[in-house]
Amino acid sequence: MSAEVFEKVKQVEEEINLANPGDEASVEAFRIRFLGSKNILKPLFGEIRNVEPARKKEFGQLVNSVKQLAETKYQNLKEASQNEAASKKQEGMDLSAPGIPLRLGSRHPISITMDRIIGIFEKIGFGVAQEREIEDDWHNFTAMNTPEDHPARDMQDTFYLRDFSNYLLRTHTSSVQARVMTTSQPPIRIIAPGRVYRNETISARSHCQFHQVEGLYVDEKVSFADLKQSLLYFAQEMYGPETEIRMRPSFFPFTEPSAEVDVSCFICDAKGCSVCKYTGWVEIMGCGMVDPAVLSNCNIDPEKYTGFAFGMGIERQAMMLYKVEDIRLFFENDIRFLKQFRSAL
Repeated sequence: MSAEVFEKVKQVEEEINLANPGDEASVEAFRIRFLGSKNILKPLFGEIRNVEPARKKEFGQLVNSVKQLAETKYQNLKEASQNEAASKKQEGMDLSAPGIPLRLGSRHPISITMDRIIGIFEKIGFGVAQEREIEDDWHNFTAMNTPEDHPARDMQDTFYLRDFSNYLLRTHTSSVQARVMTTSQPPIRIIAPGRVYRNETISARSHCQFHQVEGLYVDEKVSFADLKQSLLYFAQEMYGPETEIRMRPSFFPFTEPSAEVDVSCFICDAKGCSVCKYTGWVEIMGCGMVDPAVLSNCNIDPEKYTGFAFGMGIERQAMMLYKVEDIRLFFENDIRFLKQFRSAL
């Protein structure tokens, strides 16, 4: 009986050696016959009980070697079949052709506009200052010449923190100017870009959160003429070399004198359109000379130093640049809207 079971194993070994499946289906049939859950080697392992004791070890080693042979041959056949299939698949393909391009994202129009503004002022020596968005009342209001009983506070509906009445979400980036002036001495030449918050009704023209860029220049003998020339440079870099500006008297608690700045409408070349309300001018920012009281509040000598400041809303600039009529579009993350700015990368 021992000789018979040894012969059965030898026959299986020979069948494995002679097997030469050519396609994936034949390779799978090979696996099922020799390595599947009901493969032909399984019964042979059970035949060890019929082998005489002196040859049991020899029989066990023989059956195991045949199983390993089947596993090795299956792996080789599988790899050869896969390589052949891949080779056939590549036939007729142009391997030198460019691949399918990856879809690129786009920068947000607010980021594009803000970076553009920052780049313009950096060219004339302004550094970038950034600070916290949760601010205390002193830096946001009092330091900027807006004490508790000042009527100008009514111009800005403020989000105060619950249980921390002295802290709020900053209503403007003027608080950055206050922190810079209280921690350094002139000359100071900075712009302060960032997000600000006001408790306003959300509509096509206003939002409870938006972005500002404010600028500050403090040094000896800084004049209103310096302010006007700086803003003219900005307007021509931003909207075109033919752009003109005009300055109208206004009021801000932290500047005196104060002005609103208009630019000649770059949409209609100042001829009159719906954007400029047929006046030929578009308002872009407020500005003025830093009030001496603000300098004193920040421990800067107003007898020695003067300065100018300005501030603009980024959304307003972006709406004009890209002819966007609804400010809410900037905050809704609608891919149909945002993908239009891919070319602006």
